[in-house]
Amino acid sequence: MTAGTQNANAYLKTKVLTATPEELRLMLLDGGIKFARQGRDGITRKDYEASYTGLSQSRDIVMELITTVRDEIDPELAAKVRGVYTFIYTLLVEGSFEKDVAKVDKAIELLEFERETWAMLMQKLAEERRTAQAPARPATDAGPAPGPDAPRRTLSVQG
Repeated sequence: MTAGTQNANAYLKTKVLTATPEELRLMLLDGGIKFARQGRDGITRKDYEASYTGLSQSRDIVMELITTVRDEIDPELAAKVRGVYTFIYTLLVEGSFEKDVAKVDKAIELLEFERETWAMLMQKLAEERRTAQAPARPATDAGPAPGPDAPRRTLSVQG
């Protein structure tokens, strides 16, 4: 292993260990797309070893996506998401066995769409977190807070 490879592996390990769950899922989607493209390129070059390797890795990632969908919040939505991932997995299996570029292309298209959707969701979550963490600003500057011995002002509203 070269020093460059060791540095890249150390960087990737740190990136994975410090990533949020949302970032990890995005990384999985990126990997699934990357390996599916490598498998597709293998099919077009008739390099079936490269095709097998790329599509197998992509299938492994999609299987990880399937098994990590959680039901706690919305079981119906979770089942639909698992269904989409299962369909993508099936396309990758069939594309690999049949050497069918069209099926692999469809799987890549769906993975890219899922990645775009996930990235938009991450953006929305980040905005919501920023809004929730922003300190409340007073409407007017009332000056320093009065000390404990200062007289209190009261406001009375009578109707």
